[in-house]
Amino acid sequence: MQQAKLGWLGIFRLGLVQTALGAIVVLTTSTLNRVMVVELALPAILPGALVTLHHAMQLLRPRMGFGSDVGQRRTPWIVGGMTALAVGGFGAAAATALTASHFALGMALAVVSFALIGAGVSASGTSLLTLMAKRVADERRAAAATMVWMMMIAGFAVTAISAGKLLDPFSTSRLVAVAAGVSGVALVVALLAIWGVEGPDAPVAAEEASSPKPAFLATVRQVWSEPDARRFTLFIFVSMLSYSAQDLILEPFAGAIYAFTPGASTKLSGVQHGGVFAGMLLVAIVTQLFKGRPAASLKGWTVGGCIGSAVAMCGLVWAGVHPGAWPLKENVFLLGIANGAFSIAAIGAMMSLASHGRSGREGTRMGLWGAAQAIAFGAGGFAGTVLVDVAKLVVGRGGSAYAFVFALEAIGFFVAHAIALRITFAPPARATVAPVPDSAPSLGANVSGTYSSGE
Repeated sequence: MQQAKLGWLGIFRLGLVQTALGAIVVLTTSTLNRVMVVELALPAILPGALVTLHHAMQLLRPRMGFGSDVGQRRTPWIVGGMTALAVGGFGAAAATALTASHFALGMALAVVSFALIGAGVSASGTSLLTLMAKRVADERRAAAATMVWMMMIAGFAVTAISAGKLLDPFSTSRLVAVAAGVSGVALVVALLAIWGVEGPDAPVAAEEASSPKPAFLATVRQVWSEPDARRFTLFIFVSMLSYSAQDLILEPFAGAIYAFTPGASTKLSGVQHGGVFAGMLLVAIVTQLFKGRPAASLKGWTVGGCIGSAVAMCGLVWAGVHPGAWPLKENVFLLGIANGAFSIAAIGAMMSLASHGRSGREGTRMGLWGAAQAIAFGAGGFAGTVLVDVAKLVVGRGGSAYAFVFALEAIGFFVAHAIALRITFAPPARATVAPVPDSAPSLGANVSGTYSSGE
């Protein structure tokens, strides 16, 4: 017996949870960062360390995913994670305000709050992806991933604009009030959106129900022993490391080498994000229009996106070695398209690969891959800045120093594409299960399906 697949309404509701998650995260990692450095004149290393703590806490993702596997329910972990995230978001704002009068107490509260934020993102984000992996039909995964991720980015944008307006004229009490409002509204939206989506549990075989539950470390070792799970973990780490290494150096590169003003370099970052959007939409549209054809292959888009990213990074290498005579904006836009294509295809593939191997390990696999992504993102931006500084000492302060880092990123994308080629992306053979209609009562209904002997 297999649970019915979600219709577009169910997928949209999961996207609302991701929107709520993004709303709280952007307030704590962006707005509070600026307030600490500018309004409170604190050293930039303090918010930097707190954001790093938020990423470090996401090493808990495998443990969170394992917990949802043991209970075979994702909703409690999503609800618990969003609650912790909302409490952490409010606590982080209160801590920021408190540092103005009681610095040590404020920092202590900030550490606890950012740890809660990281734990909340780990629990809710991992379980949300696992739920999507189990309940979204194979042919809808790229489009579903695009919808959910764009809704998260919409949460970033709406919160940033709304909170920005509400924070003027600025005061610490207003900051706390806005954070409380954002966290509270986001939590309510997430709870209403997730209510009833998962539906009843799928029937469990008697022998599986009576078998003893495995230990966490034994389960992780078991998942790591699976070739596709191990290779996909390495792929995520290498590709995301290459993806994030230019985050903190692209705008300085445009300013120092191409004489872009601060406003122009910020627009350049917007050009890149626009390319990412375009790449995501391209994959979603093509995979929906050409279902079952080579053009809809998630593996093809993942591999091709990595190659395209590597080629675009080579263009930035040329831009650094031969500054002034290179269409930088166009190059950055193409980089964004390639980044968006490979990343959204990889997320779609992740949902498929979560069911590869021994059953009942989907959450652990998702957690392992989420942890790899968090480590890569946390290390990538920092590594890019360090490498630029080291290269400046070796080759001088011109564009060649940036070109050196861009070249390393290009190599990383080529390595990532080679790893992806060795992964079996196609899901195990199973009977087709029609998606349920887009109506709330039918979400989670059980229908029968025959699994292949390999599952």
